Amino acid sequence: MSDDRPGRPRRADYVAWRTATTRWSDDDVYGHLNNARYFDLIDTAVNAHLHDAVGSDIRTLPAIGVVAEVSCRYFAEMGYPHDIELGLVVDKVGRTSVIYRVGLFQGSGTDGELARAEGRFVHVYVDNTGAGPRSSTPIPDVVRDAVLPLLREPASGAS
Repeated sequence: MSDDRPGRPRRADYVAWRTATTRWSDDDVYGHLNNARYFDLIDTAVNAHLHDAVGSDIRTLPAIGVVAEVSCRYFAEMGYPHDIELGLVVDKVGRTSVIYRVGLFQGSGTDGELARAEGRFVHVYVDNTGAGPRSSTPIPDVVRDAVLPLLREPASGAS
């Protein structure tokens, strides 16, 4: 039986970076970062990048990205009190959707070169004008311009 899952991502697989500070309350009773916190970090990395790149409140655009899919692969534990570096890359920009990968890194040296987790995050753009149901709609040009520089083929075979 062959294993066709992508390997553990490396720092070189990502284009843009953010840092998140961990908090005492982020750890669960098992002494490591609670799984719900990973999804919060993934969502924040994507939306903070969009906010900064667009230069305005993305919630007020005529089309907004809603989460259609989110998942996380775990490779090694993380937790308080160490900062987490979040790498961001785009795998695909479609007509109405964007597929992101977010790598979560903690540590330095050789240990810090490999992701401790990686999230997949899919935004589908929907109408935000209030003119009817929130049906899918083309990605706004300002958002497309913000995500195209993040588009990149994986360096280590991660997808």
